[in-house]
Amino acid sequence: MAYLSRYRTAPGAGTLAALLLVLVFGSPAYVNWAQSSTDSNTAGGWFMRLLAWPAWRFDADDSVQQVIADDIKAILLVILSFAFLAILPAARSGSQFLQGWAAYIFAAATAGLLAAFVQTGPTLLNAFQAAGTGAIYGLFVGWIVGAASLGGVRRTTVAA
Repeated sequence: MAYLSRYRTAPGAGTLAALLLVLVFGSPAYVNWAQSSTDSNTAGGWFMRLLAWPAWRFDADDSVQQVIADDIKAILLVILSFAFLAILPAARSGSQFLQGWAAYIFAAATAGLLAAFVQTGPTLLNAFQAAGTGAIYGLFVGWIVGAASLGGVRRTTVAA
């Protein structure tokens, strides 16, 4: 008989961190605050604005297609974070941090790339630029997902 382990899993913990990052820092309230209250010419302001990259919204002055593309990017970031965390080979605790961080970089770059094709007037250049922006976001924010997945177990079932 198999049952779920009482221990947290590395993919589960990393995905929860990714979901919280997207919900909090991608929210319209945070995005509006970051755009109006930070200076993009300072390191802190640049980072605060970068945190808002997976912005999601339900209503906007932009086209419906643009709003859907932004929402898809945020959703894909969470889903792909779980997928990359789950498919990367099991790691010991020292390298779990790097594994979670790398998974988030890959997830952000892939989400940016795929969401770019849903935007109005998609081009291959725009898709590459969106993937690059996603990779930069993952590089500077992914350590949070790496830290969250640190120490998680890789197996979710045990035999009785």
